[in-house]
Order: sequence, then C-alpha cells, then structure tokens
Amino acid sequence: MNKKRQRKIAENLFSELHQTPVLLGSLCGACDEHFFPRQDACAKCPSEDMQDVVLGSSGQLWSWTVQHFPPKPPFRSNASAEKFEAYGVGYIELPCGLKVESRLLENNPENLSIGDSMELKIVPFFTDEDGCEVLSFAFQRAS
Repeated sequence: MNKKRQRKIAENLFSELHQTPVLLGSLCGACDEHFFPRQDACAKCPSEDMQDVVLGSSGQLWSWTVQHFPPKPPFRSNASAEKFEAYGVGYIELPCGLKVESRLLENNPENLSIGDSMELKIVPFFTDEDGCEVLSFAFQRAS
C-alpha cells in the first residue's frame, strides 16, 4: 500500500493531541488576550509575555458566507475556474472568546445557522508541486 506524503500548511496552527485536532495560539500574560495564529508580542498591549496555548477544537458559528469563486493569489486552489466548487467561510467563536476565520466543510446555506456548534477537522487542502498533500484546518457542524 502506497501511503500519500502529507505536511501541514504551516507549523504551529494546529496539532492532533490524543487523536483530537486542536488549534494552537498564544495568550498574553499581561492582559489575557488570546491570539491565532500565535504571536510573539501582544497586539492589544505592549507586552511580550506571550504563552503558547491550546485554543481547543470546538466553538460556535459566529458569522459565515459561501465563496463562489476561486481565491486569488497568493491563496491556493488546485481547481481551475471550471472545476471550482463553492465553499463555506466563517468565523468560529472559541470558548475563550476569540473569533477565528476558517474554511467550513459545509457550503449549503440551508445547513448552517449562526450559533451552530462547530468542531475542528484536519483536511487535505491542496497537493503541492512535489505531490505532497498539504493539510489545513476547517470546521464542520458538530454531530
């Protein structure tokens, strides 16, 4: 069996702890503000007292839309304009109050409502020039 090579779209965005995917971020030790992706200095106050934290794997759908056209560079899409499939994009409010922009695994407006419970998934995003499957994160309605 030939296992496909995989890599993350970027390091320190997400991890799979105990087989459960989680988003990774940072917390300011001075003002308790959370950030995603992680930051070396606080954007709210002048502190550099930043701690790496697990932001979790679930939240609530705060706002969303459906994108009906391929993203423009520098964002990636392996699909041509003719083969492109619309996808959902939304803001997920995490338990800490931080809102994270994310691709959604649902693109039918009838299946999404503000306030829906959402869960994090790690999904293939595109295949790079070397044939490596690049993984990213997305949210779907919690089951």
